[in-house]
Amino acid sequence: MKIITLKEGNYVVNPEKEFTRFEETTTLPGLKMAIQPFLIITQNDYILLDLGLGFNEDGIPLIHKILESNAVHPEQITKVLVSHLHKDHIDGIGYFDGPDFIENFPNAEIYIQERELDFALTHEKSPSYNLAVLNQLKHLSNIVFMNDDEGQITDEIFYEVSGGHTPYHQIFRIKNADETIFYGADDLPQRSYLKLHVAYKTDFNGKKAMESRKKWEVMAKEEKWKILLYHDMKYPVLEL
Repeated sequence: MKIITLKEGNYVVNPEKEFTRFEETTTLPGLKMAIQPFLIITQNDYILLDLGLGFNEDGIPLIHKILESNAVHPEQITKVLVSHLHKDHIDGIGYFDGPDFIENFPNAEIYIQERELDFALTHEKSPSYNLAVLNQLKHLSNIVFMNDDEGQITDEIFYEVSGGHTPYHQIFRIKNADETIFYGADDLPQRSYLKLHVAYKTDFNGKKAMESRKKWEVMAKEEKWKILLYHDMKYPVLEL
């Protein structure tokens, strides 16, 4: 399997969940993090893990530009696996052209927990969500809504509702032969989360996320996982 990090950049995020990009350093207050979806290429699929912030540059979706810079055309994407629906993970699904919503990956099957969407739609005042985008999801014909807590999408792709960062946040494992790629999204967003066993107050269930990380760390060492870190500015791919 081939892993391609699709880094959109490093950002500082303020309490209003506004993302400001910076290059090397910034004096702006807020949390500093990378935004980086991942592309996994297997013998059967081009798999996109989460979708980024949805920014456009010169009228072109940024995620399209990054794919093209890696010699991958957006039309080649066959599956999109969405961990949860905070705007920095889902907004790259598409954009508005006037009243019309234009999908960035209309040919791909996009896998989303339906219960996560139902929960998100009840939080219209939360700056973590882009309700304009979320309200489009049930109208898209290529969305595959999931309602099970765990299961298998293909012979290679496994999912599980981890429920730490958000109530129906899900993680993914992609297995091929003796290789396992693990994507914990915001239940394991940075390398530091493995060093410090902390229950973060910003999570829906911080204690559950912390306990999951302890379990995953043991499994990763035993099974030699490649761990993908969506928000880590230095270590997008980690092998313990």
